[in-house]
Amino acid sequence: MQSETYKREKEVRKLTLIAVAAVLLCACSGKKTSSQESEGLAPEDSVTEIAVKYATGFSVRDSADIRLVDVGKNDHFALVHSDRASVPDGYTKVRVPIKNTICMTSLQLSNFTILDAHDVVKGLTGTKNLFNKDIIARVKDGRIVKIGIEGNFDTEMVLAANPDVIFISPFKRGGYEPIKETGITLVPHLGYKELDPLGQAEWIKFVGMFIGKEREANEAFAGIEKRYNDLKARVDSLTQSSPSTHLPTVFSGEMHSGSWHAVGGKNYLAQIFRDAGARYVIDDEETAGENLEFEKMYALAAEADYWRILNSFPDKFSYEALKASEPRNELFKAFKEHKVIYCNMKQQAYYEISPVQPDVLLKDFVAIFHPELIEPNYQPTYYSLLK
Repeated sequence: MQSETYKREKEVRKLTLIAVAAVLLCACSGKKTSSQESEGLAPEDSVTEIAVKYATGFSVRDSADIRLVDVGKNDHFALVHSDRASVPDGYTKVRVPIKNTICMTSLQLSNFTILDAHDVVKGLTGTKNLFNKDIIARVKDGRIVKIGIEGNFDTEMVLAANPDVIFISPFKRGGYEPIKETGITLVPHLGYKELDPLGQAEWIKFVGMFIGKEREANEAFAGIEKRYNDLKARVDSLTQSSPSTHLPTVFSGEMHSGSWHAVGGKNYLAQIFRDAGARYVIDDEETAGENLEFEKMYALAAEADYWRILNSFPDKFSYEALKASEPRNELFKAFKEHKVIYCNMKQQAYYEISPVQPDVLLKDFVAIFHPELIEPNYQPTYYSLLK
């Protein structure tokens, strides 16, 4: 009898050991091992694919344990989750997600704002034309420091921000040599060079990869893309279904210091004009700005239907103020018919957030060029007809 009992107990212990082993095996197979984690592998369910659709300034390639990001032609970064991860030759290793960084431009800051990631921003070049209350409060209480301007950076303030990387915008002034000497990794942010409005906004994904918010970046951009393309499709449908539909003409800029600064025909703003169903008077291959004599601008835009102006006027802007700045302005048809499209950067957070809102800019312009396509009583965010 005792022998039978012993056999049964032995069998039970055997089955119990098998069950425990099975549970442990399943648990181990469902997660990364400590060895994998030490090599910098991200947990499988945390990896979010980044697909670049419109931006031309950066590209992304994923492998099993690192993400390779190429910026322009000369800058290459390997985003890893461990310092022990090995990276290809020619790539600068960046441990992600980064915790601290410095933004050099409002365009860069807009990416962090839309991703709800102000905590990562520890330094700015300045606060001119900033409206965001959270950013202003962080600067005031010292959570964000001001590091000076391009060409005259305060290295002590840069070090005080303790950045993991610094996002730079390599304009012609540059002045990054003192910062380079600190050994801090400089990451070019080339959103300002994008010619497609959606391409500029897509740099949300670029920042998202560095701060560990790829999923949020994908979702934010998908919404922007859908709203922009849906509205553009409505404009296209209007012009294609009715060939006789009038496409208004528009020009841009003002006289400053003896010349007229106007964006080129391939600039992203010119593309927004076209997507909003208007013809931009400058039809060339220039991507940035052009300085023209008044006579040249007048020859191009004397009979244009609309005139777009963006400035920082200290008081309420008016047609009287526009004429006072340059008496010949009253000669333009758009001035005579009161069709100046205006945005005052002292009243709207234009550069602070508009780079990630091309859909909003597009809607403002469509509401003016083709108001029948927009809901009644639409309240513009940035641009409206000057009263």
